[in-house]
Amino acid sequence: MTTSPLVLGPMMRYVDETSASIWVETRSAARVSVRAGGRDWAARSFAVHGHHYALVEVDGLEPGTVLPYTLEINGTQCWPDPASGFPPPVIATLKPGKPLRMAYGSCRTSVPHDVSGNRTHGVDSLRAYALAMASDDGLAWPDLVVFLGDQVYADSTSEEMQEFIRARRDMGEPPGEELKDYEEYAHLYNLAWSDPANRWLLSTLPSAMIFDDHDIRDDWNASLSWKRDMEAKPWWHERIVSGLSSYWVYQHLGNLSPQERLDDAIWQRVVGHGSGSELDLSEELDSFAERADQDPASYRWSFCRDFGDTRLIVLDSRAARNLAPEARALLDDEEMAWLDSRMRGGFRHLLVATSLPFLLPMGLHHVESWNEAVSEGAWGKFAARAGEKLRQAVDLEHWGAFQKSFREVAAMATEVADGKRGPSPETVTFLSGDVHFSYVAEVERSSGSRIIQAVCSPIRNPLPRLMRSFGAVMAYGLAAPLGALVARSARVPDPPFRWTRVEGPWFNNNLASLEVAPEGLKLWWQTGVVEDGDDLHPRLERVASLNVASPSVRDSSDPAVKHPRPDAGRTFTGQP
Repeated sequence: MTTSPLVLGPMMRYVDETSASIWVETRSAARVSVRAGGRDWAARSFAVHGHHYALVEVDGLEPGTVLPYTLEINGTQCWPDPASGFPPPVIATLKPGKPLRMAYGSCRTSVPHDVSGNRTHGVDSLRAYALAMASDDGLAWPDLVVFLGDQVYADSTSEEMQEFIRARRDMGEPPGEELKDYEEYAHLYNLAWSDPANRWLLSTLPSAMIFDDHDIRDDWNASLSWKRDMEAKPWWHERIVSGLSSYWVYQHLGNLSPQERLDDAIWQRVVGHGSGSELDLSEELDSFAERADQDPASYRWSFCRDFGDTRLIVLDSRAARNLAPEARALLDDEEMAWLDSRMRGGFRHLLVATSLPFLLPMGLHHVESWNEAVSEGAWGKFAARAGEKLRQAVDLEHWGAFQKSFREVAAMATEVADGKRGPSPETVTFLSGDVHFSYVAEVERSSGSRIIQAVCSPIRNPLPRLMRSFGAVMAYGLAAPLGALVARSARVPDPPFRWTRVEGPWFNNNLASLEVAPEGLKLWWQTGVVEDGDDLHPRLERVASLNVASPSVRDSSDPAVKHPRPDAGRTFTGQP
């Protein structure tokens, strides 16, 4: 059997009206070319720790066109595979004036799509979505999919990943079942993105990504205490360097526009490399990753894109933290200034994508604000130590646990909504993941733009049923009044506004969709359902829908209109 020169991909990444960026991992040094519409674009590979990558910039395209493409490596066509049963991959450029339609979600584990995998982790909603797209059953394709963190789990590995680790080192030695180095990260990404259905989706649907904690490790940068504890472990330096360097290669590079890549110092090395041997970025990328970890202001992972009358801001809420007690912030000064410059009116919708929910259920928000105050010494040193242990034990490190940053961003959102930063949009909508349940909340306002929180989590990693009940009680039951009381006891000021749950929580494995419509913002959540024991071909089913009407047409008696219904799309029966 001949081994394909294509290891992973192709992945359709940044796409605008006239260009597309296509990412691949190859088996060896190679010239990678993309053919579409009778034209050819090519790029040479670069190397990182024995792995080979290329990003082909396809330019000069016509806006609003859909072109099937093929991918060649050293003159041999490697994609698509005619025997796969999937439609040809396409490059779909944006059409000027077309309202944005996008999918989003977070938290996806990589386990087999069989009876066993579906029993332990539920149906992969991304796979169900891919099969529905491939079936041509009337599903309107989005312009892009945004992955909001935990694309891979470096700290909670699957049996397949552990087999790979076991074959190369003693798992009885730290870090045990967790990832150790770049080689293991490369294998983890391969497991995450090589399933045929999802691989086809990623080859044809543009994607944008931002990390969360599990891409590196649970509670990543929860506090200065957490960071110091991790830095004391002998294996941590290699782990954080490998995690960030592999993230730059596998996730971040494709987030950037062609111009933004040219402004990236490492990418400048790639495009400036002359003919001859393949460029090896290993040492330079490791140095960059170490610097990015120690000095977050040295590099920005956040990015911003405008889609006609809609702005999408994707925030790094992990690496950009300032953990110093005297200046504790979820976004450091440089990152906050960058966000401030982009939180502007003049758009119909302002979307702020942040892996951690900005508006947690209010009870949990109060608990996190109390815990931050206690951990920072509000009740004395003994209570501070106990508060820190509690913070790390139950993940109390969202926006609510960084009150300074929460209030700054709340002020920005309110100013945008009130028209103080340009013409007010219809909505300021926070899109998030992380918490392993989905919900919608809304800030209580009598005028101006609507401020919405729409969470979709997980794509595939459900909470155990016992935890669902506990989480619902804590989020929407006793935690609200009790949380407010304990927060006040630690002298935490009340939040600058109140918000309430509109819909949810839903504990399904879900992928959410968003569409800008004439009447407002449409949101819906879809999950995968197995029928007739066919675990490999789940049907896509709608869990719930929400129409967020613009303030001018909104029914004041109801903050939103829900339309749950089953999706009647047929199952795709191509080769799994």
